Amino acid sequence: MHSSTIIEFDGIFLGTAIRVPGIDAPRFYATHDSVRALHNASLPDIAALRRRVTAHFLNVRHASRTVA
Repeated sequence: MHSSTIIEFDGIFLGTAIRVPGIDAPRFYATHDSVRALHNASLPDIAALRRRVTAHFLNVRHASRTVA
């Protein structure tokens, strides 16, 4: 059975960390366009995956505000 954990920031649903039996590292399933580059990324644990996704989201959001 798979288990999953929602990854969101400030009420914005970014995707899901999915744990698959037999594989230690959770995999990220991106749903928000700003974090699509991290789709299928794996990190050692959900906390590390959450930090990476959130940092990427904030960087993309910041970059889009400074360009406009």
